[in-house]
Parts: sequence; structure tokens; C-alpha cells
Amino acid sequence: MTGESLPVAKAVQPQQKADGVVQAGTVVLRGRALAVVTATGADSALGRIAALLRPRPEPTPLQQRLAGLGRVLAAVAVGLCALVFALGLLRHQPPGEMGVTAISLAVAAVPESLPAVVTLALALGARRMAVRHAVVRRLPAVETLGSVTVLATDKTGTLTQGRMVVERLWTPHSAATVTGLGYGPEGRILLDGAADDETRDLLTTAALCNDAALRPPTDADGEWGALGDPTEAALLTASAKAGLDYERLRESFPRVAEAPFDSTRKRMSTVHRTPDGGLLVCLKGAPEVVLDPAVLAEPPVLLEEARRAAAELAAEGYRVLAMARRILDRLPDPPEDAETALRLLGLTALADPPKLSAAATLAACRRAGIVPVLVTGDHPATARALAVRVGLLEPAAGPEEVAGGQSLAVTGLPHSRVFARTDPRQKLDIVQAWRARGAVTAMTGDGVNDGPALRQADIGVAMGRRGTEVARQAADLVLADDELATVVSAVEEGRRVYDNIRRFLVYGLAGGAAEILVMLAGPLFGLALPLRAGQILWINLLTHGLTGVAMGAEPVSPSAMTRPPRPPHQHILGSGVWQRVLLLGLVAAAVALGAAIWARDGERPWQSVLFLALLAAQLGSVLGLRERLLTRANLFLPLAVLASAALAAAALYLPFLRDVLDTAPLSWSDLTAPAVAGLTGFATARLRKRGI
Repeated sequence: MTGESLPVAKAVQPQQKADGVVQAGTVVLRGRALAVVTATGADSALGRIAALLRPRPEPTPLQQRLAGLGRVLAAVAVGLCALVFALGLLRHQPPGEMGVTAISLAVAAVPESLPAVVTLALALGARRMAVRHAVVRRLPAVETLGSVTVLATDKTGTLTQGRMVVERLWTPHSAATVTGLGYGPEGRILLDGAADDETRDLLTTAALCNDAALRPPTDADGEWGALGDPTEAALLTASAKAGLDYERLRESFPRVAEAPFDSTRKRMSTVHRTPDGGLLVCLKGAPEVVLDPAVLAEPPVLLEEARRAAAELAAEGYRVLAMARRILDRLPDPPEDAETALRLLGLTALADPPKLSAAATLAACRRAGIVPVLVTGDHPATARALAVRVGLLEPAAGPEEVAGGQSLAVTGLPHSRVFARTDPRQKLDIVQAWRARGAVTAMTGDGVNDGPALRQADIGVAMGRRGTEVARQAADLVLADDELATVVSAVEEGRRVYDNIRRFLVYGLAGGAAEILVMLAGPLFGLALPLRAGQILWINLLTHGLTGVAMGAEPVSPSAMTRPPRPPHQHILGSGVWQRVLLLGLVAAAVALGAAIWARDGERPWQSVLFLALLAAQLGSVLGLRERLLTRANLFLPLAVLASAALAAAALYLPFLRDVLDTAPLSWSDLTAPAVAGLTGFATARLRKRGI
């Protein structure tokens, strides 16, 4: 329920306090209790979380942009085509022919293959994401990832390993650093002093005063697992790194009595029979209860030094445990009577360490203009320490950089990058507050408590391996490898999809604009009916068919992850796109009309020359719009252009198509002008290829 890697202690308290309430759906690690049911169904903790999992009503940013574009295109196309029809009537053209021409022009002006391009781009993006271990549950989420401006990430299991590890040791005469991750024995103990015996005694006590067990991997590529409390399992792992066999230790020092840990005593002690017949008392617990003259027979100077060391480790976000032991002659009754006059062995500092890729992933987010935010239910000190380690906060950042649960309830959304001690409702509030500011949010999580925020975020990202079913069902994207770096890869795919859609819009709308301009301006140059209805539709079929769809598979731009995300409210034709549409449309129309006038003056079949020149200018521009001109990543596009060129030639040289489209065959010299039009379209697109 908490989503964290450490258990939460519960004690008998007044009902209104959280410490006195247990919740169905959680796992009891130790202890016994008689509980009174006070809430069931929708009133329980799980029920309240389920109520927050309401469906997201808003369409995705891409759906909003395309809906707005569709309304604009419909109005513009109908208006312009009505104008073409009216002008034709004024020139005494047959009404029936002008009606068919105007309708054909309306079809050509609207990029009707846009749904196919969008669907193909999204589907290919989803497939590529799946190869990179990101499973898309909602297809529109593919593009939304490219729009993300804020990444709100969970801590446990997302930025961290999701398991406790001993990282530091302190003894009265030395200190040590422990390397290695997970529960496996791989790692070393690097001493800062020469007191190796003290470190060994410390870890021996940690292994004996312990109820956990380690499980070796079941296959060659598996990982070590643990049974029992994760803190105790981490202590066993540290002892194994020191060369100690905890199973053999327990056989050599059998346990004869124990005083178990509880949240009131905050310590645990065990009594063991030594090989020579004596009794060994081992104790571990919180520093504030162990570093006490009533427990330890140590001079005040040593106790004060140990307290300072414990405080320094705690300030760095570690969970600190103190270890002590004592030799007895007789078995104490009760065992708690042995918790006096012990000798201090040292301190162990445990943490859920960050993943090796966490810092690099967050740095990649910042390079891409995405603001990373840490949202966790853990203690503020622990959250702050992790944020510093992964580069989310500067080491000199003040306490105001970390917002706690209570301050969130009072002040709303502070200008913080770390939010600690958050409950499911507050995680949801944080996401909603960012969205209210106009941000496109992605939220990662794996626990039941993350479900509402995952559902409400623009993109909910769940962990596939260790995530709960609630988190996976609430999310739009599931990470099969539980790696935050996969989110960055998914963002790159999202930007690729959006770039390809915008690139197609430039191409498709420019072609439609060119055809409209030719029909409007042609009569001014003595070309009474520049193109017939069949010719307009054939051009549209060849440019918006295979060629247009092939643009949806273009590879990602090299600069995709080094530029900031587009503004959330930016129009899909914003950032200079509509200017490019007009430029390409004007150039294509100008060169096509120029070719037609040249052909007419030379007594050539000018309408066929115009037909081929307009088509060639558009096919040239589609190649010029490529981000990587000579890439082999999408061979489908040049093949589609060749196929379209072949079908254009068929319209001129196959008799039955000539009859349908009313074209005439061209000689080699007649093809000069269309070739120049194609090269001009290519050159214009290359000169202004930036800005997609």
C-alpha cells in the first residue's frame, strides 16, 4: 500500500491516527494483532483509491490538434473550391464540368491519407517501443510521449533498486564502504582503517541477530532473492561479502533465546550458545535506543562519537542500525534482561541505492527539455539524499527544495522538484496541478497507491516486472524491464511520430495548395481549365497514397532529444510549418504553370506537361523533406516515389489511362520542364528542411 521498500510499523493508537489503522491488501511481515473492521468496500483504503481511478475524459494533445486542423481544412477547402466553381462559371465553362472539377479539387486540397499516416506512424512507434521493452496499452499515447514536459517519477523500484543494501559501516576505530548491489554476495568491503576484526565482529553479530534468509538464483541469469525483512536480508548480504557463511554461523552459534523487535522497543536481541559452552548476546536496533548508557557499558566520549556518526549517516538518507554484543555465563530470564552492559560494535548504514542508469536518465530528460520530479511516500531526508545522488537536486539545495505531505495540503504545488511523504490523493493532486499549469505530464509508478496518479496523468507509466496489477491497468505504457531509461527511449519514439506527422502535413498541404493555386491562377495566363477532374484525382492518388504513407516510417531526427518539447498548446502547423506549406505550394504552382506556358508557346500538349510537372514538383519535395537524405532506414519512401513516377508515366503512355485521364504522350524534349519542376521542388524543400 505504501509502495516503499521498508515495512511500516503499526501500533495500537486512537482510531483517527494512521499509526493505529491496518489496511486490507497489505502483507503482515511480523507480529500479531486483533483488528476491528471499521470500513469495507468503497469506504476502505483500496476502495478510496479505486474511486480516484476515474477515466481520463480529455483527448490526447495530438487528437486535439488534428481535430482543430480538420475544422480549418474543411472550411478553407470548401471556400476555395466554391471560388473555383464561381470563377469557372464566370468564364462560361460548363457548370457540370466545373462542378466535378471543384469537387475533385476539394478532395485534392484535403490530405485524406492523413488518418492512414497517423495510424501507421503510431503503430510503427508502438512496435519499436515494444522492441525497446515499452508496451503501449493505448495507441494515441505513442505520440503524447513526445509532448511530455514534466516527468513525475516514483522512487522505489524506479530510480532505486527496490531493495535494501548495506553501503557504509562504522566501528569505533575504522569505517568501511560496501560495494555491490542486490542480495547477491558479489561485492567488497573497502576499509578506511586497519580494524578488520571489528568489521568482522560487527557483521557476525548482524548475521546472528537476524531472521531472514537468502535464496540463490535458480538459473544462470537469475538474481539472488530474500526471505524475510529486507533490512535483515541486506545485513546477511553484507556479511556474505565479508566472507561469512550465515548458515554455518547459525549452526556454530545456535539461538537459545530472543527478544523480538517491536516498534516500541526499536531493538532486537538474541542469545546464542557458543562452541565453548558460553552464551553470546547479540543486539541490533535504532541508534537512539542502543546508544544509551543503560544499554551499553561504554565511556560517554565513545557514545557521543557514535551518536554524531549516526546523525551524519541519517542526514545522508541512510537507515542506521547500531550493533552490540556481550558474553554471559547464564541464560537470562526474560531475554530482555540481557540488554545491558553490552559492548558497542559499530553502525551499519543501509539504503535503497539508485539504479546505475538513474543519473544518466535524468540528465537525458533535462537535455530533452523535460523537467524531472520525484514523488515518493518516503521520508523527506531519504528522498532528498536520493535526489542529490541522482543529480535531481544540487548538494547545496536547501530544505525548501523538498516538499512534505503536510505542506502540499496547505500550499498546493510548491516550486519543488522533490515531494515526500505523499499519499495517493496527494500524488493525484500533484499531477493535476502540473496539468493545470499547461504541462504535459508523465507519471511513473508500480504500487496500488500510484494508480490514481497514473490514470490522471497524460501518460501513465507502470513497471511491468514488480508493478501491481492496479498500476498496470491504470497506465498507458508498461515498462517490461522496469527501467526509467526506457521512458526516455519512448519519448524519442513519440517525437519521431509527431515529426513524421508534421512532415506529411507540410507535404500534403503544400501539394493541395499548389493544385488550388494552379486552378485559380491558370486562367489568368490563358490556361482556361488547367487540370481536369481525373488528372487532379490521379495526382492526389499518387502523392497521398504510397508516398504519403511511407513518410510515417521515416527515422528519428538526430536532434530529437536535444531540443525542448513543443509547447503544449502549439498548433500542429505552428513553429513555421504553415509558412513552409505556402512556400512549397507557391513554388510547385509557379514551376508547374511555367512549364505549361512553355509547352503552350511551343505548341506542345501543355495540359499533360502541367499534369506531370505538378506531380514531379511534389515528388521532388517529398524527398527534399527527408531529415536524413541518404539513409537506408526507410527504403520504402524512395521505392514509393519510384512507383508513383512509374504510375505517372503510365497515365501518359498507356492508351486506356490516356483515355480516362485525357492526357497525351510526351516526347523526350517535352519531359525537360517536368524534370526541372521536380528538381526545383527538391531544392526548395532542402533549403527549408529545418523547423519540422
